[in-house]
Amino acid sequence: MATAIIHAQQIVLLFKKRGIKNIIISPGSRNAPLTIGFATDSFFNCYSIVDERCAGHFAMGIAQQLQQPTVLLCTSGSALLNYYPAVAEAFYSEIPLIVLSADRPPHKIDIGDGQTIRQEHVFANHILFDTQLEMILSTAQREYLITNERKLNKAINTAISSPGPVHINVPFEEPLYQTVDQAAIEVKVMDVLKDETTQIPDQFVQDWNSSKRKLVILSTLNPPVFNKADLDKLTADGSVLVMSEVSSNVVHDKIVWGIDTLIAPIEFDDDQIAALQPDLVITIGGMIVSKKIKQYLRRFETKIHYHIGKRRAYDTFFKLAAHIKIAPRDWINSLDHQTVESDYQRHWLDHFNTYLAKRPAYFKQIGWSDMMVFELLFNNLPDHIVLQLGNSSTIRYAQLFKMNATHTVFSNRGTSGIDGCTSTAIGAAVGSGKPTVLITGDLSFFYDSNGLWNQYTPANFKIIVINNAGGGIFRILPGDKDESYFQTFFETTHDLDAQHLCHMHGLDYHRVEQESAFAEAYSKFIHNNSKPQLLEIKTPREVNDGILLDYFKYLK
Repeated sequence: MATAIIHAQQIVLLFKKRGIKNIIISPGSRNAPLTIGFATDSFFNCYSIVDERCAGHFAMGIAQQLQQPTVLLCTSGSALLNYYPAVAEAFYSEIPLIVLSADRPPHKIDIGDGQTIRQEHVFANHILFDTQLEMILSTAQREYLITNERKLNKAINTAISSPGPVHINVPFEEPLYQTVDQAAIEVKVMDVLKDETTQIPDQFVQDWNSSKRKLVILSTLNPPVFNKADLDKLTADGSVLVMSEVSSNVVHDKIVWGIDTLIAPIEFDDDQIAALQPDLVITIGGMIVSKKIKQYLRRFETKIHYHIGKRRAYDTFFKLAAHIKIAPRDWINSLDHQTVESDYQRHWLDHFNTYLAKRPAYFKQIGWSDMMVFELLFNNLPDHIVLQLGNSSTIRYAQLFKMNATHTVFSNRGTSGIDGCTSTAIGAAVGSGKPTVLITGDLSFFYDSNGLWNQYTPANFKIIVINNAGGGIFRILPGDKDESYFQTFFETTHDLDAQHLCHMHGLDYHRVEQESAFAEAYSKFIHNNSKPQLLEIKTPREVNDGILLDYFKYLK
């Protein structure tokens, strides 16, 4: 069985030929031709997610794990606008999404019909490619058939090769639900254009060979990017200091994995902080989490910056010289140039290890708090999981702890918003098929609570909610925290808990409010895989900021 509408047939047939299997559908009427086409073909994995904002992030989670285009399909009108947060995140995180939006015919826009908006180019600022298909009423309209085929292939090829989000707007006229035994057309595939590998410029070789202080920053990367031999070779050069972030998925003994732990104790020591200033900065990966390293490299006016890899290059430090689109491993293997005598790496690794040696004494003296909770979690998380981290304070705390090398770590660091963290994590669990743990804050969790409204959450999916009764990160930032407007409009204090949400959506609920209760509750939470589990950890709202800020002071 197939939809009777020819341009809908084109979409379904071409997606099938291109091996695009995962289709996330939000219920509606105008998108019925495509829903029928996908849902009646066993080739496709179709998921029904009612809330389009959650559906967008759910699709993004699947695409994040598979690194293959995932399709979003919605009806006309405001439904499409609810995809925008996920589209923007996918744009900046470079995740392949294909948005299919059903629409009225062009002559029925702006005439007063319900659920009609101007859908063409609605994502214009955050989309890699967008197009509107021609309505085809007969197979005799050969010119329209060719035009649509070209547009569809270009959209798919862009999502794959760039990668990122694309938008295909599809007008349909009623009747919408008619079917035929089989499609009346055939479609052709246009191959993806091969990305040319950029050669390493001679100027880069010259800059690299002449620099005694080279700083390499590894940020968001999809594993595996490097193996141990690659990292051994990179760090064998004493003039190279490598800093990694939690989302880089890179662990190595000669890498500074806690950027803020290294910088915070010396950021107001003019002599020390000047000694850290590099001659050359290399970035590899996506957006950088650490605000301290960005502020530092801007403050000291980075001399020259190169970005390596196919991930989009940003002029983060206002000194970007070139984007070298070569695979990071190939770049490392090309480093057979002369080495420069330097103690840059050894000096700062010694500093970093000195600070790490002080940590146990500090953790012994702190009370029940966010900091203690994160230490307990990172000491007890099981091996071989996909670890999804919420935004705001969650990923910033995670940056302070060494990652388990068996974990793969992900976070929505494109726009860095709190929206969609739960939906993305559930989509990722579905896409990967691996045990997945989400650590998130209370505001992020409640904001995306509709993410639990689906029938696909795996039984071994687990959520840890750190509930400090508000947006705790705002207590860390400057501002008068005793003013009533601060608590209402910045920190957003509340007394909510997740128990009733868990009951409504069929999750087992566990709760901890003090250290003595952690071990028992955590054991039940982590070992029960009969259904999704949620562990809510309540911490005191007014002490967390002081304990975190005192940690950096203590390291001095």
